[in-house]
Amino acid sequence: MLRVVLTGSECTGKSTLAAALAKHYKIEYVPEYLREYFEMKNGILAVEDVIPIAQGQLQYEAEAAAKGYNPLICDTDIISSIVYSKHYFEEAPGWLDDKLNRLGPSLYLLCGIDIDWEADGQRDMPEKRNYMQGLFINELKSRGIPFHAIDGPLNERTLKSIRAIDEALDAVKKNFFN
Repeated sequence: MLRVVLTGSECTGKSTLAAALAKHYKIEYVPEYLREYFEMKNGILAVEDVIPIAQGQLQYEAEAAAKGYNPLICDTDIISSIVYSKHYFEEAPGWLDDKLNRLGPSLYLLCGIDIDWEADGQRDMPEKRNYMQGLFINELKSRGIPFHAIDGPLNERTLKSIRAIDEALDAVKKNFFN
């Protein structure tokens, strides 16, 4: 199974792209658990919420993986929990690193900030998009995680993503049969 993670700062079109990719591959995508958790906590989060959020995301992934989806399209993952935890709380629980390391290799698609920012009641940093995107890039690079930059309008993003995913799927098949 190929795990594909859409990542990047808030309001970079991850959910929209995940839906487009899921439609293309005729699967369901793994939604962002944080949205549900945020509403459950009435928008008030603390560092103690970071691990339950990551656990919920991992549960969503496990449920989708159990359905046999390949690729497994994830609207986000633990990298987001790490970046936002460090930003908001100046720390990230080590549990996140342990879980991330156990997930194994994934294809990361970094969604660009070249689309309009839209308020939705959870997003709160339109003026910090460049800064936050830099945090995501630095986190990926510092961990040696390769990624594909995905930008442009949705149709371009979708095509770029499909090319990257199909190449990775082909590589997985070749490695499996060799």
